[in-house]
Amino acid sequence: MKSNISLVIADGHFLIRHGLKCLFNRNPAFRLLGEVDNEERLFSLLEEKKPDIVILDPHQKDVFSLETIKRVHKMHPETNFIVISGDWEKSTVYKTLEMGVSCYLTKECDDREILEAVESVSKDERFFCKKILNLIWEKSFGKEDDCTGTPLSAREIEIVKLVACGKITKEIASELKLSPHTVYTHRKNIMRKLKLSSTPELVLYAVNTGLIEAENQKLSA
Repeated sequence: MKSNISLVIADGHFLIRHGLKCLFNRNPAFRLLGEVDNEERLFSLLEEKKPDIVILDPHQKDVFSLETIKRVHKMHPETNFIVISGDWEKSTVYKTLEMGVSCYLTKECDDREILEAVESVSKDERFFCKKILNLIWEKSFGKEDDCTGTPLSAREIEIVKLVACGKITKEIASELKLSPHTVYTHRKNIMRKLKLSSTPELVLYAVNTGLIEAENQKLSA
């Protein structure tokens, strides 16, 4: 695991903050910079400490919101998010993912999933727990079921599989013995061919076409 990962916890509930604090403080790979219970304190801490990752529940009325994520992205674009929320309604999850968060977990997730999520996000990968991934899986993009073949080449299918399994561009390039630029170009062509605009949509395509199984996927950026 990458070491010295700096974190800030932003949640309106004391018990959630306390539980996460205990989890991270007993692991030497993490450096907890602070915990906050409102947006004003969050931005003050971000300005002062500049953490790698903010763990946030953006669905807490009068405390944090999706607007919080938008503001952080604008003011601190280098900061990644892990959303840990008790709200996993489909519309809420989809709106949150559209904000460009790196990870979405529910408050039912165990310590193993949380630690794995932090490790993934610290490597600029995306990570969704099974419950959230299943919601992504269910999402329809308005395409009729048909029996037409995939418009992708064999190489592009390889890349889709690796992206959906959590590989970043450098890792894909190394595995396929290609340059990172070539992998990037393939990814652009894949998204254009499939008329997709985000990694979650690409993963859903891979799941729906049987290229991967949903249960064990980490989503790369």
